[in-house]
Amino acid sequence: MISKDVAQKVLKQALSTGGDFAEIYFEDSEGTTLNMIDNHMENAISGRNHGAGVRVFKGVNSVYVYTNDTSEEGLLETASKAAAAIGEGSATVMDVVLTHKAIPQNHHIAIQPSTITTKKKAEVVRKAYNAAASYDELIKQVSVTYLEKEKRIQIANSEGLFVEDERTRVRLAVSSVASDGKENQTGFHGPGSQRGFEYFEMMDPEWYGKDASRIAVTMLKADLCPSGRMPVAIENGFGGVIFHEACGHSLEATSVARGQS
Repeated sequence: MISKDVAQKVLKQALSTGGDFAEIYFEDSEGTTLNMIDNHMENAISGRNHGAGVRVFKGVNSVYVYTNDTSEEGLLETASKAAAAIGEGSATVMDVVLTHKAIPQNHHIAIQPSTITTKKKAEVVRKAYNAAASYDELIKQVSVTYLEKEKRIQIANSEGLFVEDERTRVRLAVSSVASDGKENQTGFHGPGSQRGFEYFEMMDPEWYGKDASRIAVTMLKADLCPSGRMPVAIENGFGGVIFHEACGHSLEATSVARGQS
C-alpha cells in the first residue's frame, strides 16, 4: 500500500504543470479460477495484479499514466509523465494535505479464499458438475467455473481524500447443454457473493448444478415461441440499462465537454 506521505508527494508532482485536479488509484488483487468441462479440470489459474495509476485533469482534458512500480521513485516518475503530458504551464502548487477517510466494511469475510487449498475449491466444482451431468440423459455437456478475487485498493486525490478498501468476492458458474441431436439448449446459474469461502458452506452447489440442467432440458422440450407483436415488461433495475443503451451513449459527459455531441 502507498503511505500518506508518498501519496502527497506524488499528487503535488502530478499538478506541477498547472493541472486542476489529480488522483491516484492503487490496486493489489489476487484471484483464482478453476474450470471443469467434460469431466476434466480444464484449468486452474491463480494470479496477481498490482499497480497504480495517476490521472490529471486540466480543463476538459485528462491524462492517465499507470505503472506496476509502486515504489516512491516509480510513482513520482509516473506523476511526472502525467504532468508533462497534460501540457506545459506554470502553477503555484499548494501542498496537498490528505485526510484519511474510513470506509465501513459492510461485508464481513469469515474465511479468506486464499487460505483454502485448491483441492477443497475443486471439491465444490466437482459437486456442481456431477449434479448437473447426472440430471438427465439429454445433458451432453457441462461446464463449471469457480472464481474468487481478493482486492485491496487505495484512492487519493488533490482535494485531500485518502481512502482504503478491501473487497472479496466469490462465484460459481454452471452451464449445462441439453441436446436431442437436432437442437441444443443451454441452462445457466451463476451464484456469487461479496463473501469469503464460507459462501460455499452456506449455498448448495449440487442444487445449482441440477437446476442449470433442468433449465436446459426444459428449454429443449419447450414449444416454439409464437411470433407477433407482444408487450414488453422491463423490470425495475435493469430498466436503467435499457435507458443507457437507448439514450445514455448520446449523453456521455466527455463528448459533451469536448463539444463533440
